[in-house]
Amino acid sequence: MAGSDWDTVTVLRKRGPTAAQAKSKQAIAAAQRRGEDVETSKKWSAGQNKQHLVTKNTSKLDRETEELHHERVPLEVGKYIQQGRGDKGLTQKDLATKINEKPQVIADYECGKAIPNNQVMGKIERVLGLKLRGKDIGLPLEAKPKKK
Repeated sequence: MAGSDWDTVTVLRKRGPTAAQAKSKQAIAAAQRRGEDVETSKKWSAGQNKQHLVTKNTSKLDRETEELHHERVPLEVGKYIQQGRGDKGLTQKDLATKINEKPQVIADYECGKAIPNNQVMGKIERVLGLKLRGKDIGLPLEAKPKKK
């Protein structure tokens, strides 16, 4: 055991401030009072959810008046669907069943909320026997001879 030093050594260390404490206003003020050099810099858009820089085109985009939205079925078409259903004695559910769609699809077409789909419009036209597209909306559908 020669060479082993078993004397007690006491080391007193005062822990430095944690990162959060070092950044607090009180810690900065205390360091300034002690005469220490303190460098502070504000981060750009700190604490905000800004991911992009504000560009020069922002005002141009604000002035843009074009509204981008999908065209909807005209209310006129919806009224003709309702009339055709009434003439045939069909409910929305019956018509939807005949064209293999959900009743909500028919409801959307009738109140003008639906985005027009040519396949669905064609099915409704065939069941009701009315034109719902083109110039002659509301006129009876001409039965075309089937090709053999």
